[in-house]
Amino acid sequence: MADQRIINLANTLVNYSTKVQPGDLVGISASPIALPLLKEVVRFVTRAGGHPVIMMDDDNLAEIFMKEANQDQLEFVSPLRKTILETADVTINLRAPSNTRVMNGIPLEKTRVRALANMPLMQTYMNRAAAGELRWTVTNYPCPAYAQEADMSIEDYEAFVYKATFADQEDPIACWQKISAEQQHVCDWLVGKKEVVVKAPTADLTLSIEGRTFINSDGQKNMPSGEVFTGPVEESVNGWVEFTYPAITQGREVEGIRLEFKDGKVVNASAKKNEAFLLSQLDTDAGSRYLGEFAIGTNYAIQQFTKTILYDEKIGGTFHMALGNGYPETGSKNKSSIHWDMICDVREDSQIIVDGEVMYENGQFKI
Repeated sequence: MADQRIINLANTLVNYSTKVQPGDLVGISASPIALPLLKEVVRFVTRAGGHPVIMMDDDNLAEIFMKEANQDQLEFVSPLRKTILETADVTINLRAPSNTRVMNGIPLEKTRVRALANMPLMQTYMNRAAAGELRWTVTNYPCPAYAQEADMSIEDYEAFVYKATFADQEDPIACWQKISAEQQHVCDWLVGKKEVVVKAPTADLTLSIEGRTFINSDGQKNMPSGEVFTGPVEESVNGWVEFTYPAITQGREVEGIRLEFKDGKVVNASAKKNEAFLLSQLDTDAGSRYLGEFAIGTNYAIQQFTKTILYDEKIGGTFHMALGNGYPETGSKNKSSIHWDMICDVREDSQIIVDGEVMYENGQFKI
C-alpha cells in the first residue's frame, strides 16, 4: 500500500491541477526516483480515461549527453518531446534528481547552445498553455537530493513537501480551492492598476503593470503553488534590488545578487558567488536582461528556504522576479531562452504600493 500522502498528491495532480478527461493525451515526464508517485499518477490518469505516455528523465543520462555532445547534437531537438509538447492535452512533470549539481561541470557555452535550440519549443509550450490548449503541472518528489539541499532528513523533508502541497490533509483539493478563492480576490483588486512601487531594505523599485494581467497561481500549474504573478511592462522597470536568497539554475548557485534596472534593462549586475555565471546568463539573448515576471509568494505553509525554486518562490512574505521569458497569458512580450526566478524577503520594514495605495506590508496583504 502506497503512502496515503503520495496517493493524495497524485489525485490532486490528476483531478485538480490538470483535470484529466476521457481521451486526453497525457505526457508524463518522471525521474526513476519518483516511481512511487509515478505509479499513482498513472493509476489516476487511467481511471480518468486519459492516455498516459511516459518519458523517463534522468539527470545522470542528461550529464552524459551534455558532456559528450557536439554542436550538432546540442542543437538537436527531440522529436518525441516536440510531439508531446505540440499535441498533448496534458503534461505532468515529476522531478526527482539524484544530484542537484550534476550540471556544474558542463561548460556554460554548451548549456547556452542547448537552451537556444529548445527556445522555439518552449515558446510553443507556453503559447499553447496560455491559449488553454495545454493543461500542465509540475511537482517535486521528496527525494534525498532535495532533502540534502534543504539540510533536512528525508523524513522531515517528506513532511515539509506534503504539508506544502496539502497532501497530508484529508481533502487536499478543498484546501487548494480555498487558496484559489483568497488569491482571486487579490487578482481582481489588481485589475486596471498601473504602477507598482516596492520599498524595502533590499529593494527600491518601480514598474508598470498597465495593461497586464495578474494570474492566480493556485496549484493548477505548479504543485505546490501559492503566488500571484504578472509580466511587467518590459521597458518600465527602474531601481535596484538585492535578492535575499541564492538564485539557483542549471545546478549553479549564485549568491548575493544585486541588479540595477534602467528603463527595464539590467544595466548593472553583481554577485558575491558565481558572478561570472550570472553575467553569462544575462548575456544569453536579447530578452535575458529584461523581466518576464513579477510575483508575490502567498504560501504561508512554506516559511523556510530549501534551495528548490518550486517551493522557495512561494514562501509567504516574499516577492520574486524572473529574468527572461514571460508568460503570454499575463500580457508579457518578453522572449528569452531563460526564465530565472530570484527571491526577495519582504517580511520586515517593507511595502508594496500600487497606484499610491499600500497593497502589501511586512509580508501580508492589506486589501
